[in-house]
Order: sequence, then C-alpha cells, then structure tokens
Amino acid sequence: MTTTTEKLLTADDLLELYAQGVRGELIMGVLHETVSSGQEHGEVVVNFSTELRNFVRPRRLGRVVASDSGIQLERNPDTVREPDIAFISAARLPLGARVPGYSQVVPDLVVEVVSPSDRPAQVYDKAQMWLRFGVRLVLVVDPEARSVRALPSEGPTRTFTEDDTLDCGDVLPGFSCAVRDVFDT
Repeated sequence: MTTTTEKLLTADDLLELYAQGVRGELIMGVLHETVSSGQEHGEVVVNFSTELRNFVRPRRLGRVVASDSGIQLERNPDTVREPDIAFISAARLPLGARVPGYSQVVPDLVVEVVSPSDRPAQVYDKAQMWLRFGVRLVLVVDPEARSVRALPSEGPTRTFTEDDTLDCGDVLPGFSCAVRDVFDT
C-alpha cells in the first residue's frame, strides 16, 4: 500500500507565494487558488467598501479592509481566508496597531460579493464559516439579483433589495446605505 502525504502550507508560505504571483486562500493548510472576479465584482467591492469606510473612518470605529488582506483563522494547519470586504472594530484591533502580515483578529463584519464563477452553495458555506469563527454579521451581496442578504450571528436572516436601505444593526449602529448605491456605477 502506497500513501502520499501532501505538504501542508503555512500562512508564511502563502505570503511567499503571493509575492510570486500566486493568489489564493489556505484551508487547513491546502492552497485554493483564486482568480480575478471581473469588472462588476470589483466595482461592487469598491462601492460598498467606500460606503463603509466613509462611515467608519471619521468616527474612528475601526478598520475596513479588502480581499487581498487575508484573515488567519486557524493554525496548525493554517487557514487564511480572504473576505471581499471586512470591518474590524477598534475594540477588537486597536487603531494604532500595525498588522504587517495577515490579521489574526476575526472581523466584526464580512461582506462577500457573489462573482460570476461562484456557486450559491459555496458562497453560503463561506458565510457560515465566517459566522462559526465569530464574525457578528455576514453580508452576501448578489449583483445578479441586486440584493444583499444579511446573516447575523444571532437573529433572523434578512434580505435587502435595491429599493431598500441597508443597515448593519448593532454591528455598526447608525450605518446605512441605499442598496442601489452598491450596484450603481
């Protein structure tokens, strides 16, 4: 009987690969390469992250980061996932703290934008994974349906359509934006 053992990668290995042009996430030490998600996906990410940053930054509530930042969720074997957008409150990660590599602080809010290559089950599996690791609210943004589905760690799931105003409840009290503005170019 012959067995092969695949070498599990670490978060440091992933950073080195990224410097070589390899893009991906680690799931329990296994590299899952990712590809560009397209123009519409990128515009939605910029629109939504701008809305969040314009609310968060002047109030010094925390940090807003985009996908390439990566969040290390587990060690031995390492898991590093890339949310499309994440908000980490100042309570979880002080504003003055430098984070030169992957953050090891679980975000309060994660936004996942459905890309053309995503299967719906994959996106919702990833949303559930974020919730299991302690994210308080996951927003799944669907450009095709022009809707945002809010999955809180506690309470009912809500769906916002392009005619609605999105809020983030107690995760970001006072934040709101027109869903239409997330999709308009």
